[in-house]
Amino acid sequence: MLSVILRVSPDVDSLALEAASIIASEARTAIAGRGRFVIAVSGGHTPWKMLRIFAAQDVDWEAVHVFQVDERVAPEGDPDRNLTHLQECLAHAPIAESNIHAMLVNAEDLSWGMAQYEMTLREIAGNPPLLDLVHLGIGVDGHTASLVPGDPVLNVTDQNVALTENYQGRTRMTLTLPILNRSRKILWLVTGAEKADVLRRLCDGDPSMPAGRLKRDQAIVLADKAAAARLGCKVGLATGIHNCYS
Repeated sequence: MLSVILRVSPDVDSLALEAASIIASEARTAIAGRGRFVIAVSGGHTPWKMLRIFAAQDVDWEAVHVFQVDERVAPEGDPDRNLTHLQECLAHAPIAESNIHAMLVNAEDLSWGMAQYEMTLREIAGNPPLLDLVHLGIGVDGHTASLVPGDPVLNVTDQNVALTENYQGRTRMTLTLPILNRSRKILWLVTGAEKADVLRRLCDGDPSMPAGRLKRDQAIVLADKAAAARLGCKVGLATGIHNCYS
């Protein structure tokens, strides 16, 4: 029996709605119990749908802090920047601009920018930083965040934030495996038929790919039917959201 919980949705819109509902619930629980909710989010088209829905949820937005899982080293406002889309998605949420913590990828000295982000994480999420929820996606090569197969960043054990080598034309700043694995909960979003193989490997905890090195206890995987097609449970008949693994 796998320790990851998989919920399969019939389409991307339903998946985004379910994801936003989970985040809102986690936010209310964290704020009620600890006074704040600290989330780190990744990029991607489905996550932007999720965040737009989350932006309309009834939560205590003064107590919400949003960090980035990773970011490309690119100019401010560049469409390659996750921050550009993150700010657009949360534009109508009553969250203070100072509570959206951008990775400092425009710093003249990227090592300084990395250290500053590490400091902010410690100020908001404790020492060592403990995130309430991390949203992650997965690439067809098994990468997650900007933790790419073969990149030395995978071996970082003493930093929460690190710089990657060039990947798809950009250097990246990323959260590392230690802080991701320390988080209270991980929420995976996986969509599309091209992700069917890596979703199977993710659910099996395949350590040969970066995503498989993330902890599976307290992890929820939300997938659409196309991505879940090779999982071996009866998700092809799904008309709603189902638990296939627990």
